Order: sequence, then C-alpha cells, then structure tokens
Amino acid sequence: MTRALPFSRSRPLTGLRRLARLALLTPMLAAPAALLPGVMTPPALAALADGTTAPDFTLEGALGGKALTFSLKEQLRKGPVVLYFFPAAFTSGCTLEAHAFAEATPTFRKLGAAVVGVTAGNSERVAEFSKEECRSQFTVLADPGAKVAGLYDSQKTQGSFTLSTRTSFVITPEGRVVLSYTSSDPQSHVQKTLEAVQAWRAAH
Repeated sequence: MTRALPFSRSRPLTGLRRLARLALLTPMLAAPAALLPGVMTPPALAALADGTTAPDFTLEGALGGKALTFSLKEQLRKGPVVLYFFPAAFTSGCTLEAHAFAEATPTFRKLGAAVVGVTAGNSERVAEFSKEECRSQFTVLADPGAKVAGLYDSQKTQGSFTLSTRTSFVITPEGRVVLSYTSSDPQSHVQKTLEAVQAWRAAH
C-alpha cells in the first residue's frame, strides 16, 4: 500500500493541516525579494554628494558639430561648470533636456558658467546631437562605457548597456560640488542648476 505524500490531493486537508501548511509558506511569502532566488532588487541611486571634490577627467566631444577635447580642470579655470549626465543622445527625454539647457545657456554664460553634457548612450553621435538638439550652444561629451559617470556615482545598467543616470552637478572653480541633483524629469535640471549657480555667484 502506497502512502500519500503530505499536502497531496489524495488526502483532503483538515483545518489543522491547512494551518500547518500556511505556517510553512508564510516565511517564504514574507521574505524580502532580494533573499528569494532569481530575484534582484535595483540598486539605490547615490550620486556624488554636495561638498565633495569633483573628479577631474578628459573626454572627447563636440560643440556645434565640431570635434574637441574637453578637460574639466582647464574649464574650471574659466569659471563654474554645470555638468549634466544624460542616458542617451536622441532619446525623447534627453532631447527635451538638451533643448531646455540650450535655451538657458546664454543665461548661464552671463553668470560665468559653462554648460557641459555627458552621455554614454549613442556616444558616437554626440557631434550630431551637439549641433541639432543642443543647437550649438554647449559642449557634449562622449563617455563610452559610462566610465566618467562611474566616477560621479551616476551610473546604471540597462540590459547589457552601462549608461549614466540623469544627474546634474554644479562645480565651482575650486572643484567643489555645490549641487548634486538626480531626477527622471529632464526639464527640472535647468531650474535646479541655475538656482545653484545664481546662489554661488551671489556669494562671490
């Protein structure tokens, strides 16, 4: 005679057996997703904090479609830098953000600040993007593999690609970060960075 396995259909569950089964299942159902096999939780975003020293870097890029080599150290000698990372050129949100920064660049320029965009996505098209969507107003840099974004703790993975998060920084001529702002809203970055530059200028 074959014995039925516990909780098999060959034996009806009594009230006590139902409670026992529920007690066994509850810890699994209540366990955090990160502890369950095969389930990954996304890492928390933690961009480089205000008050820290901005990592120096040199990247290739373009202004108005013309190739150039950009050095953060050299640019800071001329004044503060609005450094904004965006995920990928010619995507809808990044295009909106580029238009907003292009419109605001003359205002930033009057305050003595330079706007610089950095992207790892579609980085081979930054020359085209700098002319068409950035309207030849500011420099756009290519960051293949989001290596510089990683220095600024502004890196994310999307499928098999490593991209930058949508994060903006305001960096003073001394190399100090006075604003670190991460938001998925592309048009909010201009307002936040402009306010930070204005506050810095008022104090200097």
